Amino acid sequence: RHAVNAGRADFTPIFLSEIPLLYRNDIVPLDVALIHVSPPDSHGYCSLGVSVCEARAAIEKASVVIAQVNNQMPRTFGDGYIHLTELDAIVEIDEELPTSPVKDLSDREIEIGENVANLVENGSTLQMGIGSIPNASLLAMRHHKDLGIHTEMFSDGLLPLVENGVISGMEKRILPGKIVSSFAIGTRKLYDFLNDNPSISMLDVATTNNPSYIAKNPKTVAINSCIEMDLTGQVCADSIGTRMYSGVGGQVDFMRGAALSKGGKPIMAFTSTTSKGISRITPTLKPGAGVVTTRAHIHWVVTEYGAVNLFGLTLKERSEALISIAHPDHREELSKAASARFTAKE
Repeated sequence: RHAVNAGRADFTPIFLSEIPLLYRNDIVPLDVALIHVSPPDSHGYCSLGVSVCEARAAIEKASVVIAQVNNQMPRTFGDGYIHLTELDAIVEIDEELPTSPVKDLSDREIEIGENVANLVENGSTLQMGIGSIPNASLLAMRHHKDLGIHTEMFSDGLLPLVENGVISGMEKRILPGKIVSSFAIGTRKLYDFLNDNPSISMLDVATTNNPSYIAKNPKTVAINSCIEMDLTGQVCADSIGTRMYSGVGGQVDFMRGAALSKGGKPIMAFTSTTSKGISRITPTLKPGAGVVTTRAHIHWVVTEYGAVNLFGLTLKERSEALISIAHPDHREELSKAASARFTAKE
């Protein structure tokens, strides 16, 4: 991020699900793939562990594969197996994996989580990311039943639901009964949960994030967030103005997949203001901001002030709905902007 914004590096806008295509179609030829794996089992197979993601495609196409074999990498099931004979060189280590601590939830994050959970039916299949809002949403689903997981990634927020039997995955159509993901990041507790766990299937990101697969699971609920949203529902999730903040990721894939799922709900959830009190719902996106998710993709929008469904609404109706869940301190300003934009001109 810092290197890109300082001009020392560049950024390629691309869906995470399409990065494997860069390798498989030789758009980005690979000489060497550096991978991080578990020690081999008794049959000589190592595992990509916490992150299969685009590494599977890199292994397939690279001329040379060098593996860092880490005693602390969990062994996971799915697409992540690689045999010792496929490795050109190995480096053995015994080092802790990077972790992401679980943070305490704020009152408004808890309120957002409850608003999201109220939209989720029993038997739904969930996609969520990492952070306070996904964790708050999962916490609020602790009394749900028979939820399933088909996601790009997950973290520690999922563990209590698994421990309490909320996650069964029995109503899924894609790998029923399995927690499906492409990568995971969290605490050591999460990595221990992943290790040798046959209920988890870590797959190539081109598979997990394929909208046609996502849509096959009934009642898919995609829970995503953004940096800002304009009054028509356009979403910026990768930049603050012209300053790059994040990659595109899998937001669009899951929002579309959920919309196509029978009974599915694409949800964009965020705090109504930034930590500095700036409204995330804005008359227009900042100059130079990238539209990651179009207004046509947006259905449910959730803040701590409620939830609105924009699907089927006109631009003016969307603005009214979004203003109703904006922070009260900003509603008058937003209403004036909406009136100036949508009131008939004489």
